[in-house]
Amino acid sequence: MFDKILIANRGEIALRVHRACKEMGISTVAVHSEADASAMHVRLADESVCIGPASAAKSYLNIPSIIAAAEITGAQAIHPGYGFLSENARFADIVEAHGMTFIGPKAEHIRVMGDKISAKQTVKDAGIPVVPGSDGAVVTEEEAMAAAAEIGFPVLIKAAAGGGGRGMKVALDQAGLYEAVSTARSEAKAAFGDDAVYMERYLQKPRHIEIQVIADSYGNVCHLGERDCSLQRRHQKVLEESPSPVIDAAARAKIGKVCVDAIKAIGYLGVGTIEFLYEDGEFFFIEMNTRLQVEHPVTEAVTDIDLVREQIRIAAGLPLSFTQDEIIFEGHAIECRINAENPRTFTPSPGLITDFHAPGGLGVRLDSAIYTGYTIPPYYDSLAGKLIVHGRDRTECIARLRRCLGEMVVGGIETTIPLFQDLLNEPDILAGDYNIHWLEKWIAAEHAKGAQ
Repeated sequence: MFDKILIANRGEIALRVHRACKEMGISTVAVHSEADASAMHVRLADESVCIGPASAAKSYLNIPSIIAAAEITGAQAIHPGYGFLSENARFADIVEAHGMTFIGPKAEHIRVMGDKISAKQTVKDAGIPVVPGSDGAVVTEEEAMAAAAEIGFPVLIKAAAGGGGRGMKVALDQAGLYEAVSTARSEAKAAFGDDAVYMERYLQKPRHIEIQVIADSYGNVCHLGERDCSLQRRHQKVLEESPSPVIDAAARAKIGKVCVDAIKAIGYLGVGTIEFLYEDGEFFFIEMNTRLQVEHPVTEAVTDIDLVREQIRIAAGLPLSFTQDEIIFEGHAIECRINAENPRTFTPSPGLITDFHAPGGLGVRLDSAIYTGYTIPPYYDSLAGKLIVHGRDRTECIARLRRCLGEMVVGGIETTIPLFQDLLNEPDILAGDYNIHWLEKWIAAEHAKGAQ
């Protein structure tokens, strides 16, 4: 087992990794930008190293500075968290080249799954169902038209090298196809430095269902059930829950086995998430994230398995501490992403936290690095914390979540707490009857009401 791990991240995920390390008796090294000198993970870590100015490009994405910090402090391994360098194959290679362990998948799998076209072909070959689409990148207008004719309108044009909604456009018919492809290509080039795009069938009312998988170096692979991440705004997840209100035990076991068999076939190592669109009882692969997910706590809540601990164990060469048969899914869990944003306009709201009170009680978890007197900097993601609530069933979970949202206090800035309070009054949400387009339509309707 490692004696010392450097955490190459910030905010709540850096604190999450720190906590797992301390419970395992492992010393931690926090790296931070000048803007994060007073961050909670920096204050709690055994050692800390400033790696650059506020700009992420000059600090959290500065590979030489991170490697130097690891070497100076004698860290044996680096945990990348999520975001920043977590899915950077070059970084994984460099960490290993310097005699340290990258706590994550093999660089080859990060590289393959980072390209949406190669990822789709890889999992298709491994037996995972995919959305009908083009065979590779679409370059010319003729190729776009031919692919659309085979797929059938409407079609979705997607950037091969990215995600998060950038380089993604919908063409409802032939008249809008060329403009959609051109715009998607331009956005992809600007966002990812690669203008390659591909096409898929545009599903009308799908849910976003993802399967958590984990594999060790001894050939042991397990799935830990699904997360429903269908409540999204601009392709960014807002609320996640497990299990999904629309997936039963038989469907879970079936798609879980498909994912486990595929992960075994490609020789994957570590934790990963296989994401699907789910419509009319069918699963369609959209991408695989080769890292820990923001929403991993809901899986931990219903399985009682510490995913970060397992990540570290696997990287240290140890086998999984459980088998598939030993995984028991209990109760229901929901996570709300509490962002430092205006709950109506979603404008970022960085600033000084003047008052802070965390909700508590049975089945309540708050993953957050904020505290009274802390200033949320304007340079990074607006996530202020994640409120995770677990109950014996979905009804109890929602009741507990409603109580926690009313109890939580974050003074001095605006947060999205009121948004979730409103959502928990919506019949569709209470019934679990929503899809990936629901939230956008609800927000538009609420804005229209406000304008009247």
